[in-house]
Amino acid sequence: MTFEDTLATWLPAQRWFSGSGATIRDLAITMDGTRAEGDPELRHLIVTVSQNGETARYQVLVGIREHVPDPLRHAVIGPAEGGGTAYEALHDPVLTRILLQAMAEQSTVGRLRFAREPHAIIDTSLDSLMLTGEQSNTSLVFGDSAILKVLRRLFPGQNPDLEVTLALARRGSTHIAEPFGWIETRADDGDPILLAILSRYLPAASDGWSLAATSLRDLYSGDGVRERGTIRPDEAGGDFAGEAFRLGVTTAEVHADLAAAFGVGEVPAEAFTRLADQMTGKLENALAEVPELSPYADKLRGYYADLAAIGEPIPVQRVHGDYHLGQVLRTAKGWVVLDFEGEPAVPLRERRAPSVALRDVAGMLRSFDYAARHQLLDSPDNEKLRDTAEEWVERSQAAFCKGYAQGGGMDPQANLVLLRALMLDKAVYEVVYEARHRPSWLPIPLDSIAASLCRRYPNKPARLSPRLIRSATPRSTGLWTARTTTRTRSSARIRSRAGPSCERSGRWRRRSRLSCPTGAGSSRRTSTGASSR
Repeated sequence: MTFEDTLATWLPAQRWFSGSGATIRDLAITMDGTRAEGDPELRHLIVTVSQNGETARYQVLVGIREHVPDPLRHAVIGPAEGGGTAYEALHDPVLTRILLQAMAEQSTVGRLRFAREPHAIIDTSLDSLMLTGEQSNTSLVFGDSAILKVLRRLFPGQNPDLEVTLALARRGSTHIAEPFGWIETRADDGDPILLAILSRYLPAASDGWSLAATSLRDLYSGDGVRERGTIRPDEAGGDFAGEAFRLGVTTAEVHADLAAAFGVGEVPAEAFTRLADQMTGKLENALAEVPELSPYADKLRGYYADLAAIGEPIPVQRVHGDYHLGQVLRTAKGWVVLDFEGEPAVPLRERRAPSVALRDVAGMLRSFDYAARHQLLDSPDNEKLRDTAEEWVERSQAAFCKGYAQGGGMDPQANLVLLRALMLDKAVYEVVYEARHRPSWLPIPLDSIAASLCRRYPNKPARLSPRLIRSATPRSTGLWTARTTTRTRSSARIRSRAGPSCERSGRWRRRSRLSCPTGAGSSRRTSTGASSR
């Protein structure tokens, strides 16, 4: 058995391997750089894997020892060619320190380039600890100062995670973890391939998903909720609205920095039609795969048609692209945004393309909804807590939108038709993801879609706020009231797109209030599944 055969057996069992479940037809080592010789030895590999007619590159760092110590036995890959045992080197602090040293020295070894930001100080004496829970990449923490994100599936081209964080750090942004260094190589055609990024580590920070989950646990466990089901989030210890508002402000400021660093463009009004067609196409594909989505199809198509009817140009800019509660950290000084890589499965060219800034807003609003609903899946108090969960989601979404507008972003409430379509499109994506990977979570996006289709919306599409086009800072819309302030005539006829689930045993009893904006509401990427957490 060759070492390629050993890797072909080992790879499908790794969480970050995107081809799990399909047979590896061919595997070739396309780059093999020896970074350290002796015992242990460090080999830096890029392997090309062919499955189902598609080819993908993966990065594997291999350690080789004559005798693998017990703490590393769980990382064994198999026998190495020439003797010894191969294991995953990222578990070995002796070998990962070599990577730090190479970045500090800005070394070049064959096709491997190790880079360091000017004035960055890299402590090469620190041991590494591998973090658990990630799906797409692997992260190593070095003491309390640095974290190394090692990319697993590789794509040639400028990687937005490094590109964006470098640009924002050089502009002095306080809302990112600035990069210290990185590792890269080159494809045969000369395109760069990013392999790893070393960034500032924030040891005392908590991720947004965990904070939201704690807020909801406190809220759901309150005696008033369990006994009467009537307590409101603002009356209990589980309110998240304040943090959501501050996160909205941070998001707007990051968008402003992105616009300043990369510029703002504008696409013609016909782009709304193309966007609506793309959403409809994804819906049709989802319907073929998940029949449970069928009862809502006509209503979804109708909302996408509303989007197509907006007849104004769209301002676009660089955005995060995979924005959810798992991508933000709360520090003592405020919120920090992580992982500008975008959806790992999407081609780099698309991830780097300008988009409407409200796409990130839609992702975060979906994430609030996911946070509230996933804790109810197996709860014996599921029905009793539904109204409380809905209230938490609406308060968090409304606070986030208000903060985003006050922070200088495109006013979500003035652009509900666009935001609603983006959120529903995201929910359709989540339906497909959950059906494929976590069927027990499928009710979360399905119930979100059902809830949003039970609301009432203005008959005419809201107009884009001209304030963004003029690049002026929009004023706050003030407190979120019981009725929307979309830009339609006050005499506009109101219609209801009530979904078929609206009458299901009163399951979706909705208050008359319209919140921002749909209730479809709130993950990697990464470490958080369907990118809604």
